[in-house]
Amino acid sequence: MAELNVNPTRMELARIKKSLAVATKGHRLLKDKRDELMRQFLNIMREAKELREKAEKGLAEANKSLAIAGSVLQREVINSAFLLPKQEVTLEVGKKNIMSVDVPMFSTKMRTSSESDIFSYGYAFTGGDLDIAVMSLSRVLPDLLRLAELEKSAEMLAGEIERTRRRVNALEYVMIPDYRDTIKRITMKLDEAERSSTVRLMKVKDMMIAENIEKKKNQS
Repeated sequence: MAELNVNPTRMELARIKKSLAVATKGHRLLKDKRDELMRQFLNIMREAKELREKAEKGLAEANKSLAIAGSVLQREVINSAFLLPKQEVTLEVGKKNIMSVDVPMFSTKMRTSSESDIFSYGYAFTGGDLDIAVMSLSRVLPDLLRLAELEKSAEMLAGEIERTRRRVNALEYVMIPDYRDTIKRITMKLDEAERSSTVRLMKVKDMMIAENIEKKKNQS
């Protein structure tokens, strides 16, 4: 690991120890965030899988009914049946915060409250298969919107998980080891300087004692 290029002083030692404490706390918080993001991501993916299967089943049913209606009715009759829709759907987009990630929330608002308004045609010239197809598509619409919401949320959470993982690794494998190595180096330098200072003081003391002994001899 690389050490930080700082002067080996007690002030720098105190500063780096403080930085190490902050980095260690940040590392722990980021790991907790990463783990919670992973938990949320897995929950979303499980729900999305179940919802995708349900939506695919609904779409398959709608396509089957449309295919049957197309084999019975002329294309012009089917096209004209949808020329003047009674119902209109408005998509409203909100957001929800998951661990500092703003994920989308989709909701729909219908122009009218009558369920029968999904049928834009009369029943005289159309068959029941077309009605089944329209009802199937109407029922599957909320599932499709929820699925889109979940898949976009999963994509955004995956990006945040990757960013958080890189920060955790940078702290765990680079910054924290560098701080620890630097603290060790400064501590060794300071201890060495203290030992050298102690040795010098002892030599000075010995010289002063020897000088005093010599003075007493001369006086006697």
